[in-house]
Amino acid sequence: MGAKKNFVIDTNVILHDYNCLKNFQENDIYLPIVVLEELDKFKKGNEQINFNAREFVRELDLITDDNLFTKGAPLGEGLGRLFVVAGSVDSPRVHDSFPERIPDHQILSVVDWLTVKKPNMKSILVTKDVNLRMKARSIGLLCEDYINDKVINVDIFEKSNEVFEGIDPTLIDRIYSSKEGLDISEFDFKDVIHPNECFILKHSVGALPDKSEVDVPLTYADYYFLEALLRYKNLQK
Repeated sequence: MGAKKNFVIDTNVILHDYNCLKNFQENDIYLPIVVLEELDKFKKGNEQINFNAREFVRELDLITDDNLFTKGAPLGEGLGRLFVVAGSVDSPRVHDSFPERIPDHQILSVVDWLTVKKPNMKSILVTKDVNLRMKARSIGLLCEDYINDKVINVDIFEKSNEVFEGIDPTLIDRIYSSKEGLDISEFDFKDVIHPNECFILKHSVGALPDKSEVDVPLTYADYYFLEALLRYKNLQK
């Protein structure tokens, strides 16, 4: 990790990811009090953002100590400290450019105040609000998007689905009938299977009349189509 930084977190980051405090490594995190006030408005409801607001407040309650407003509360091993900036802070630069007293401008004021207070450290606003980032840049404040959820390895979109042939049909039947699924160790895959990876299992299903079996890979759709044709043919006799 490079030089230690200060991050000021916007409300929308928390509503997007209530575990966000764990994703800033050893850097310090600052929460303007207005962010907590905004979170209160989102705690009631059944949507994901309401759940995230409630979970974040619960997590905050677990780490809160007497130093939260002064020296900061430690976030855990390998992480920085969390500070809550209470009240309003003086920021002539923000007030001159954005005189309206709204939460977004109060958050910008905290970033500017922190930048002046700790000139030897980078103080960065983290927000998913594009307009707020534009405002920050217009007055020379550092800012960035919260990108913890974004896909880094774009090559996965170019990868075709792996096809595994010769799979025991009883295993495929058990996949469909089991609510819990099957342990991957029951399959003799030659390649490593990664979480959330899509692949296709193929084998003959062995349910054709006269106990015969087509020893070539078939999908279930192929089988049912052939069964339907055979039954239709028998009806014509």
